[in-house]
Amino acid sequence: MQFDPTTKGPLHGIKVLDISRLVAGNMLSLQLGDLGADVIKVEPPSGDPLRAWKDEGFSFFWKTYSRNKRSIVLNLREENDMSALRQIIKKCDVMIENYRPGTLEKMGLAPNVLLDLNPNLIVVRISGFGQTGPYSQLPGFGTLVEAMSGFAARTGFPDREPVLPPLALADMITGIYGSNAVTTALFARERGDVKGQVIDLSLLEPMFSVLGPEAAIFKKTGIIKQRVGSGSNTTSPRNVYQCNDGRFVALSGSTQNVAERIFEIVGQPDLINDPRFCNNSERVKNRHEVDKILSEWFAQYTREEALKIMRDAGATVGPVYDIEDAVDDKHFIERQVIINIEDDDFGQLPMHNIVPRFSHTPGVWRHQAPKLGEHTQEILEEFDVSSEIIDNITKNQ
Repeated sequence: MQFDPTTKGPLHGIKVLDISRLVAGNMLSLQLGDLGADVIKVEPPSGDPLRAWKDEGFSFFWKTYSRNKRSIVLNLREENDMSALRQIIKKCDVMIENYRPGTLEKMGLAPNVLLDLNPNLIVVRISGFGQTGPYSQLPGFGTLVEAMSGFAARTGFPDREPVLPPLALADMITGIYGSNAVTTALFARERGDVKGQVIDLSLLEPMFSVLGPEAAIFKKTGIIKQRVGSGSNTTSPRNVYQCNDGRFVALSGSTQNVAERIFEIVGQPDLINDPRFCNNSERVKNRHEVDKILSEWFAQYTREEALKIMRDAGATVGPVYDIEDAVDDKHFIERQVIINIEDDDFGQLPMHNIVPRFSHTPGVWRHQAPKLGEHTQEILEEFDVSSEIIDNITKNQ
């Protein structure tokens, strides 16, 4: 994929100032940049800490989550740099920050100050636990909220410790919530309902939302749902099963029709009328027996054999992939789930495609992740920062 800096996406003309660090803010501005917004990524002289997340000496995280952005280096401890930042703020539509609550105020950039500078500004304040509340001043890395949201307690096997996700799940979910919030605020502004506003976006609340109705279930029934490995407290059959070649499949029988079809496929049609398995509620109660029956069936076949039998009969089943499987899969290839883009270090670098897909206003590939401070002078001049301030900023970099 060749970059074209002249292409325009559905958010063309929207200017986003991102002064956040690490994952959640970068995930948010990535969504906006992929859809055409001009994302101005402000970095300290040492760079966004995401640049330091490296594999084999390369920051693939930075390359992936900072595409379609421009980098400017500002030392926000220096008045010249703060003056330049304020000048940029005046002409932006969105500002994203993730300092600990109260820090922005100490910097002289409290929301009321920002909205005085630019009444149309949408300010996204990302934090671990929100701008208010007893935990607002606690450090807020995603790991903490993955634990405190209740998510980790539901993940893993009942006889083992709770399991944290091996990737920045809370940050990713928060970034997606944030991009939805920004586009909603932009729509409200365009419609004339409001000018600028402040979005208080915690990592905790998006992560908690993943639990769905579990708070209601607990409050009204007293039930605390427990870890069930790859099974489910809600539906059965649902699990991963190992085939005789050592590979795994995932199967879900979330509706009565599909569950009955699965019993027929494995040669146990009589289970449809067995009181222990006749409906979903009874199957959940007896899910260990259901899993035993299915495990024995899958153990007779290779993964490909089992998938073919199940799919031909209309069951909902799929392979458990690792990343090697995914990148070689024909569906991933035909749909271009992964796309190779221009890269200075590798020539071509694979990464996930822009999502979602629009029929008439698709996302755009305009430029690769920037080098540190690559666009500093260009941005300062574009936002009419005085030449004296530009000289003072650039000479110290």
